[in-house]
Amino acid sequence: METIVKEKFTELFDQQPDGVFAAPGRVNLIGEHTDYNDGFVLPAAINFSTWIAASKRDDNIIKAIALDELDDQQQPTQTEFEINSDLAKDPKAPWSDYLRGVVIELLAKDFNLCGANLVIQGNVPRGAGLSSSASLETALVLTLTQLSQENIDGITAAKVGQAAENNFAGCQCGIMDQMVSSLGKKDNAVLLDCRSLETELIPIPSDSSLIVVNSNVKRGLVDSEYNTRRQQCEQAAAHFNADSLRDVSLKQLQSERDNMDEVVYRRALHVITENQRTLDATEALKNNNFSELSRLMFESHESMKNDFEITVKPIDDLVEIIRKVIGEQGGVRMTGGGFGGCIVTLVPQELKEKVLTAVNSEYNKISGYEPTIFVCEANNGAFTL
Repeated sequence: METIVKEKFTELFDQQPDGVFAAPGRVNLIGEHTDYNDGFVLPAAINFSTWIAASKRDDNIIKAIALDELDDQQQPTQTEFEINSDLAKDPKAPWSDYLRGVVIELLAKDFNLCGANLVIQGNVPRGAGLSSSASLETALVLTLTQLSQENIDGITAAKVGQAAENNFAGCQCGIMDQMVSSLGKKDNAVLLDCRSLETELIPIPSDSSLIVVNSNVKRGLVDSEYNTRRQQCEQAAAHFNADSLRDVSLKQLQSERDNMDEVVYRRALHVITENQRTLDATEALKNNNFSELSRLMFESHESMKNDFEITVKPIDDLVEIIRKVIGEQGGVRMTGGGFGGCIVTLVPQELKEKVLTAVNSEYNKISGYEPTIFVCEANNGAFTL
């Protein structure tokens, strides 16, 4: 991918790029919708990334071409704007919301940015729950600061990416995706405390296989009920006069059940129990305890299905297909914001082929969708090295 985007840059701008920069997508092993509730998550950066070939300009113009975003003539779409102007959305290039948002947030933090020519391409599946948007945001932060010879650390980069998505793109995501895209580590998952932003590297057993299956049920976080779920969580926290659900215990929640809206109660129940499951799953992974990990990941899926109500039938079907194969020897659950997208499974290497065979032979018959399977590796983040 690096070679392709570099060659395309040379073709489109008739010059060599000053550099090629990349940031990975991520898969979340457990800890769903806990990040914006100041909770715990356990993601890993993966070996699918957004790549940007770039060169400095002598003016304040940013011109960007997205090779994966095609117009009606099947040509790559592009956008152009002046850095210090009042930036408005470009309806012909919706993907550029992330670019404009990143520029706005970097300027707000007093980074001095130069003009730039950019060619962007990625292989993170979009709309699948593997965080293609955070991959793009993180790659853009890295690219623009490197070109401008501005120093930025991984945590600040993650905050910039999150703010760009919250404030300009319009999705009220938490900081998990940007943090792991910035600071993931090869062969490790990352236990992230989304309140303190403290991280702990959790080795993924070398004899295990990390498999992601895209249900190919497309989803869009901004247009889905993602923001509604966040509002419901905030409503639940407010019931307890708490800053977030991180500060509410399961016992407290249960004692107030009769005084809360039933839907809001179940949303809070998912988040509070998911936080504990994430901590317990971390210990299970440390101890190579796959039976415990299996139980916790399945409980997470059931909670997302029944309490948070963010799964769809094809996703549930995929989980059941894989559970029949792995039993208690591995974990499987939906991953991502919900309403489609992917499932993640972590299994011993000897079960990998059985999982792939089962998905390929059964999923389409049940759902009508064709699966796309990714055998992943935990990878470094953009700011790790």
